[in-house]
Amino acid sequence: MPLFEWKKEHSVGVYEMDRHHQKLFDILNRLHDAMKDGKGMQIIAGIVRELLDYTRYHFGEEEKLLEKIGYSGISEQKMAHQKFISQIEGYKDQADKGMTAFLSSGVSTLLTDWLRNHIGVMDKRYQSAMNAHGVK
Repeated sequence: MPLFEWKKEHSVGVYEMDRHHQKLFDILNRLHDAMKDGKGMQIIAGIVRELLDYTRYHFGEEEKLLEKIGYSGISEQKMAHQKFISQIEGYKDQADKGMTAFLSSGVSTLLTDWLRNHIGVMDKRYQSAMNAHGVK
């Protein structure tokens, strides 16, 4: 059973962003499954690299859409995105140094909080602006 399952209420009303967010849910759930099987330490370095690469891609795409519509909260979004990337970069540095003992749980907690609080609150704020500009 997934740790954090995608549901309709997680939608931000923009198909492309919902697909991106579903990928983040998938990364979290793969990490969770590995942790349940006692294999979190074995896959954490790969998960952190994938998470870092994917969030950079996702944030870039999201920010392009927000710029395109002239979204008033774009500065707040960019700051939150940079903070999240910095945190993941810190985890990547730990993984690169072989410091993986508690890395799985830290990444899992960070990503779960991000999905709940950033996507569930901050990203939901742009839905009406995106939809008003024909981005659905």
